[in-house]
Amino acid sequence: MQPGNDSDIAQIVIVGGGTAGWMAAAAFSRYFDNGRRTITLVESEQIGTVGVGEATIPPIANFNKMLDIAENDFLRATNGTFKLGIEFVNWGQQGDRYFHPFGGYGQDLHGIAFHQLYLREKALAQAGLAAGRETVGDIAGYSMSSMAARHGKFARVKPGSQSLAGQIGYAYHFDASLYAKFLRSLAEKQGTIRREGQISAVHRDSETGDVTSVELDNGEKIEGELFIDCSGFRGLLIEGALETGYDNWSHWLPVDRAIALPCANPATLDPYTRSTAHGAGWQWRIPLQHRTGNGHVYCSDYMEADEAETILRANIEGEPLGDARHLRFTTGMRSKAWNHNVVALGLASGFIEPLESTSIHLVQNGIARLFALFPDKKISPVERDEYNRGMHELYEDVRDFVILHYKATQRDDTEFWRYVRDMDVPETLAKKMELWKLHGRVFRENAELFTMPSWIAVMLGQNIWPDKYDPMADTLDDAKVAGAMKQMREAYRNTALQMPAQVDFLKQSNSWAAAQDMSG
Repeated sequence: MQPGNDSDIAQIVIVGGGTAGWMAAAAFSRYFDNGRRTITLVESEQIGTVGVGEATIPPIANFNKMLDIAENDFLRATNGTFKLGIEFVNWGQQGDRYFHPFGGYGQDLHGIAFHQLYLREKALAQAGLAAGRETVGDIAGYSMSSMAARHGKFARVKPGSQSLAGQIGYAYHFDASLYAKFLRSLAEKQGTIRREGQISAVHRDSETGDVTSVELDNGEKIEGELFIDCSGFRGLLIEGALETGYDNWSHWLPVDRAIALPCANPATLDPYTRSTAHGAGWQWRIPLQHRTGNGHVYCSDYMEADEAETILRANIEGEPLGDARHLRFTTGMRSKAWNHNVVALGLASGFIEPLESTSIHLVQNGIARLFALFPDKKISPVERDEYNRGMHELYEDVRDFVILHYKATQRDDTEFWRYVRDMDVPETLAKKMELWKLHGRVFRENAELFTMPSWIAVMLGQNIWPDKYDPMADTLDDAKVAGAMKQMREAYRNTALQMPAQVDFLKQSNSWAAAQDMSG
């Protein structure tokens, strides 16, 4: 093993700011600005960012901890709120409502997965063999996050606490532009150099094809040895210069448009995201401290923009704030996230619609994976290929889970829903659905992002019930199982009711932004 030497990359250039660019800058300057490297971020105030990635999943907390960001400071700076999961409305059938929580369901008993015991109790009730027992109800009754969300509550317990509140899994809602601003301040304090300007040309080595520099519209050239492309959908380096190619998944995920329109907050501040299905897509609702983020994601093959905006405006809960923004996208990913000496992050790398709030996580994972495979000046194809393999695997895992929401519908009221209900799906997803349908089994492969409770939530929430439960569930004593489930159900409910309301918790923990009120 050799210490740092001339083979080390000395110049890292990040192209594009926004959430992805400043996440990269904050992380790289925290760990790689060791006096031998320079980290430069190039962005232009004249080029806007998408900035609607306001909902996240739990691993974002690990990224913030890695950067030594205190949670309360972060929430206060970004007008953030807590997210316990996602409520889905009208997805299985119109009128249906279910909750996808962060965290698990219940307690396993003697090695038998809790959900198998739940399926067994439901089967007994359906067969008329559960006389004298209390109904087991909805599976959400056995989730700490679901019960807290149902009552608008939140609590954060100390590590090692025996309280059931410790089972809460959570992420955040926040203002993406304020998060980028927060990270920019951190990155610049850590030594990141920001350069203002639009890139007019990209220069490449005539022999290797590697990018050597980017040229600004004033003629200035910024040289680098490793380039991080955070230039958004256009992929200025990864596609514009290197013509990497794009794997299009729109035949499985046909929504290709979004309209974003914030509004004033309603009277209460729910600690969860809501996704409401409409005729050719769905609507998000993301509550922040100072406003509610709303958007309508839809398929332009089945709905015109004017109709989509009309539906969105008719279904927001407060006074609109500003104009609606219309966005276009194609679901998929670059054929290579790392090509030559360019690594694409964020929208430059690919885009899977925001249904399960994975966009920021994909940036975070890309950064962490690059840390684990950080190259020398002479980039090894083996390390580059391993990075691309891992990113493809992650994107495909997320893709399959998002496709599930559409495939597992019984809606037939519009042409859009009939199409997604009847479409063929990737073999990897078809296998998971078949295993579930047989005996309610879920198996994770490799390092899949979504865990067993997530698959269970969507399958049951959208009325995909297994034909049978796992026969191992019959090995446990009936009365003990029924008693344990009743105890769990009551404990989760009572614990949730004892928690403070989310707004009260934010204020008590000094996480509430200054001069904030509930009127927006």
